[in-house]
Amino acid sequence: MIRLTALALSTLALGACMAIPLQTAPVAQTAAPVFDPAPAQVTGIAGLQSREPDACHAGSYRHALGQPGTVIPSLGLTRDYRVVEYRGIEPQEYDPLRIVFRLDAAGNIQNIDCG
Repeated sequence: MIRLTALALSTLALGACMAIPLQTAPVAQTAAPVFDPAPAQVTGIAGLQSREPDACHAGSYRHALGQPGTVIPSLGLTRDYRVVEYRGIEPQEYDPLRIVFRLDAAGNIQNIDCG
């Protein structure tokens, strides 16, 4: 008898947990939303510089390819330059007029370009 009463009470308790469907009020029709006009189309990306071929005249120093990086100061550079060591960290600011000497693992000039 006690088991039957406990079973009946637990069934009633679980029945009380059932969700009751909610009734919603009808949604009133409203006018279509008004949007601002689209912004003017951008024809280019602001802040970027185009990479012109050999703007820093790096080709003038191609004779130094394969030479040790220690010869760079003796090349008679009249422009800003940067030396990037093998697996070195290179800042990301771009200067199309700066010459960049990239060294290999042995410390020799591997590449010369602008940036």
